Amino acid sequence: MTADDQKKAAALAALDYVKPGMKVGLGTGSTAAHFVRALAERARDGLDVECVASSRATFKLASSLGLRMTTLDKQPRLDITVDGADEFDGNFQLIKGGGGALLIEKIVASSSRYMIVIADQSKKVETLGKFPLAIEVVPFGVSATAWKIERALRICGLSGKLVMRLVNGKPFVTDSGNAIIDAAIGAIPEPARLDTLLNVVPGVVDNGLFVDLCGIILMGTDDGVKTFRKG
Repeated sequence: MTADDQKKAAALAALDYVKPGMKVGLGTGSTAAHFVRALAERARDGLDVECVASSRATFKLASSLGLRMTTLDKQPRLDITVDGADEFDGNFQLIKGGGGALLIEKIVASSSRYMIVIADQSKKVETLGKFPLAIEVVPFGVSATAWKIERALRICGLSGKLVMRLVNGKPFVTDSGNAIIDAAIGAIPEPARLDTLLNVVPGVVDNGLFVDLCGIILMGTDDGVKTFRKG
């Protein structure tokens, strides 16, 4: 199976967790899009669900497929969120943010009883950090925020290259109007500690470490979908 085949298999497996009447958070990215399409097909067959999107792109896709959409203002508590991940480890800790939607993804996931991650087998790592860590920052004073981020990294014994994310030579802008700094820092032995230190830096809105949010991981493999459940 290709990586995309594994993503699709995991997305289809996630449908087993969706029950009639549920409020469902929809993730962002190529893997989450497989789930959105599969869920829309079930909805057309009569499955009654209401959904909250974690990005404009996901909202556009879900709406175009006929899924019934709502917002966290109208429906502040969700049953489940299904989303992808750039990396996950054996402790159900994640790195997300490759698609730039980390802030709203985290808001949606933390508003749910369960977060289910769907992924291909390449996303499983022993220690987080192979994938650059996305840090969402306000546009004002980015250089000042960056050196404070470096200081937070040093407290954790980490260092690495910080790069402003660009698109077509211009700063990437999130759905919330912020910028993203990608930090290539290698292995992150204490994700929870780093998450806390980064989020108290003035100028940092949030970061791509998802700690204590995910409860179930569905990983597509060559031999089918493997399920991991948090104890």
